[in-house]
Amino acid sequence: MSADSSRSPARPTDPQASRWYDAEAGPVVRPYAMTRGRTSSASRHRLDLIAIVVPEPAADDPGRNQTLSPEHVEIVELCSDMPQSIAELAAGLDLPVGVVRVLVGDLVEDELVHVTRPVPPAELPDVNILREVINGLRAL
Repeated sequence: MSADSSRSPARPTDPQASRWYDAEAGPVVRPYAMTRGRTSSASRHRLDLIAIVVPEPAADDPGRNQTLSPEHVEIVELCSDMPQSIAELAAGLDLPVGVVRVLVGDLVEDELVHVTRPVPPAELPDVNILREVINGLRAL
């Protein structure tokens, strides 16, 4: 038996050395833990990728609200600078879109944000029809 094999394994005294994950492992908290196992919110709004999240005046200091998670607070803070889409929030927070949808749904239910959707191009009025209406009004 060699001298190296008779020693007990060295125990690191540095707490950083005992971590079992590295920076590339991603967040330690799993997405289902952030949403408490939910995959959708009770929100009546359709929260698709282009839905714009706008903070309500009641959300002036979300950090004071002890019932909000850090992710909820961060969403409100990101939107307070400039309204953000669901896709932009997911990218900015480095979270899956599904998680952001659930978290934004929570904020909508708490009346801290509201969600607007841009008008789809198919629902916009046709330019030719508007020109004909203007020409008809001029003819009067």
